[in-house]
Amino acid sequence: MVFSKSYCPYCVKVKDLFKELNVECNVVELDLIEDGTTYQEMLLEMTGQKSVPNVFINKMHVGGCDKTMQAHEDGSLKQLLSGDAEAYEYDLIVIGGGSGGLACSKEAAMLGKKVMVLDYVVPTPKGTTWGLGGTCVNVGCIPKKLMHQTAVLGTAMQDARKFGWEFSETVKHNWDTMKTAVNNYIGSLNWGYRVALRDKSVEYINAYAEFIEPHKVKATNKRGKETFYTAAKFILATGERPRYLGIPGDKEYCITSDDLFSLPHSPGKTLVIGASYVALECGGFLAGLGLDVTVMVRSILLRGFDQDMANRAGEHMEEHGVKFLRKYVPVEELEAGTPGRLKVTAKSTESDEIFEGEYNTVLIAVGRDACTDKVGLDKIGVKVNPKNGKIPVNDEEQTNVPHVYAIGDILEGKWELTPVAIQAGKLLARRLYKGATLKCDYINVPTTVFTPMEYGSCGLSEEKATELYGQDNLEVYHSLFWPLEFTVPGRDNNRCYGKIICNKLDNDRVIGFHYLGPNAGEVTQGFGVAMKCGATKEQLDGTIGIHPTCAEVEVDAVEDLNQSRIKNFY
Repeated sequence: MVFSKSYCPYCVKVKDLFKELNVECNVVELDLIEDGTTYQEMLLEMTGQKSVPNVFINKMHVGGCDKTMQAHEDGSLKQLLSGDAEAYEYDLIVIGGGSGGLACSKEAAMLGKKVMVLDYVVPTPKGTTWGLGGTCVNVGCIPKKLMHQTAVLGTAMQDARKFGWEFSETVKHNWDTMKTAVNNYIGSLNWGYRVALRDKSVEYINAYAEFIEPHKVKATNKRGKETFYTAAKFILATGERPRYLGIPGDKEYCITSDDLFSLPHSPGKTLVIGASYVALECGGFLAGLGLDVTVMVRSILLRGFDQDMANRAGEHMEEHGVKFLRKYVPVEELEAGTPGRLKVTAKSTESDEIFEGEYNTVLIAVGRDACTDKVGLDKIGVKVNPKNGKIPVNDEEQTNVPHVYAIGDILEGKWELTPVAIQAGKLLARRLYKGATLKCDYINVPTTVFTPMEYGSCGLSEEKATELYGQDNLEVYHSLFWPLEFTVPGRDNNRCYGKIICNKLDNDRVIGFHYLGPNAGEVTQGFGVAMKCGATKEQLDGTIGIHPTCAEVEVDAVEDLNQSRIKNFY
């Protein structure tokens, strides 16, 4: 059955397709019948699709022109026309139970589809594993932010004395208390996700999925039992895991962020290898807990971020006790020393100088690898970048295999952020099963690095903006400021910094926002909305700031940094 309008070219395209396939179909031309508008309103209520054509086959809603053509390409249209629509057990199987996978599965189920989620956490070399919810909830954003907050509270207690609070000098931190409280909260989230899937009638199986046929996967549980499932469509949401160094001793003696947040004891004297945001965030909050922390950096801090801002964040960490070992890489076996101590040997990247040190814990944070190499993608022909395991997709998150989609951190050239995966997952489900057309927008995504002095950004770094538009076509505005909260304790004088990058060729439109200071996530979120709306420097200047706040400096940034130094000194 095709609900059509006689003048619509897309309807003609679909009707021509069925003619080519020698398929008889009933066509209702809504513009030629008396109750056409009423029919279209009913169709909207039934399917969520406003447009025509609206195609049904054997009582199943296919969708509009694009969905019908897509079904023709991937073979599912032929299956529907043959009356074999029940050949697959599920409409959708989502592989991966992280933020994106869960969001997508629940959305599809709410749209009436039969959905399964397959999720399995392969234990780390140290044996660490966790529950449903993916990296963010279990070993990423959530525990990271809570432990960052623990360190922030430690700084607040130091400040408190300057504000008149009097308490004993014997204030100390208990790792086990913090670790237990954080993991209890995470456990409650794990349970909440399982309940949410059950409430939405999504079937959840704790098993490792691997394709064996284009529409069939093998699921292996922790006992080794194998079960097989089929689906019309699949969504890959397998995420990433920390990368190891590839030298002797790394997996035997070192930990990664996958292990840190449930470590049964305080890490003690810690070497963090890497300069990623994970490295700086973990090194920052460990130092904030009073631990001896060294960060070993091969080249630059926060690759991909604005380097001016990244270096300022690093300088603040150094000023507050974090040691940086720059231009070094570990080159020899990491050896276990006396109980609880590790010997590390590293070599300079610029000379023959050798460094040796002993630490209680070595945390590797040199990047992450996509979990795509052991799920059978080669068996069904899904293209994967052999260098990094990332999956190239089109602007609808569709892989080169039409019935297989991918979302989240495993996408080639896309943001590795939880809210991005959630947004992409929800919108993908609506496009697949509701006739929606809205796509995930990967431009001007705000984010924050929770270093001790937090760094929020949205849009382009100064380096990337220069590459795209040329230095002469940019105007960069600065704000160097001292938060009012820091003045009484007398710390971090003029260490906070803001930067606005504007495109002179486009009415001084803001193309880069950068903020280093307290509550960076809260500040950046608001400016992210402004940038989505196409904010210009003139509009920022015309916005009245909230006083006294840190955010107000970004609506009054100036070209001359020396002016800013005076202007924003409270």
